[in-house]
Amino acid sequence: MKADLIDDKTRCAWPSNNPLMIEYHDTEWGVPVHDDRKLFEFITLDAFQAGLSWSTILNKRENFREAFDNFEPEVIVEYSPDKIESLLNNAGIIRNKLKIHATIGNAKAFLEVQKEFGSFDNYIWQFTNYKTIQNKLKSLSDIPVSTKESDAMSKDLKKRGFKFVGTTICYAFMQAAGMVNDHTKDCFRNQEIVFAK
Repeated sequence: MKADLIDDKTRCAWPSNNPLMIEYHDTEWGVPVHDDRKLFEFITLDAFQAGLSWSTILNKRENFREAFDNFEPEVIVEYSPDKIESLLNNAGIIRNKLKIHATIGNAKAFLEVQKEFGSFDNYIWQFTNYKTIQNKLKSLSDIPVSTKESDAMSKDLKKRGFKFVGTTICYAFMQAAGMVNDHTKDCFRNQEIVFAK
């Protein structure tokens, strides 16, 4: 574990004592993201997480970045059959045929959204009225798996051709991208994110 993560801070319960999960919790989860490439990374990783644990995805994140050309949608839409075959044989990522093909299709849909709205950021943040929803959760059990906002996002993304964007995946994406602040009230990151502008 990194030295700066060995402390007595009170955190959300979900990272447990996993150093990678703690670092992600402390530095990324819930922080508002407005960079289109990073937003596409989270949409892709959350799609691959479906049916798996987030720690499994985090452990393979660097492999995903390398395999999917740093999540550049302009590159991904041009993937050849040989490239797709190499992904299906890449033990460093989740070798799920449907999810790999969905990523390529999602890259195409993502670029269409950018074209229509100027950026994916302009599009996606409309679902929370362009601000972070500040939830005041007491414990892990209070964190919802979906909301009316994630329902609306899921419905619209599907209409635009995105795959693996059910409401639960969309809510996980909203948490990752800082569209909601679901750090529990006793977590030191809760107030840091509230006051970060």
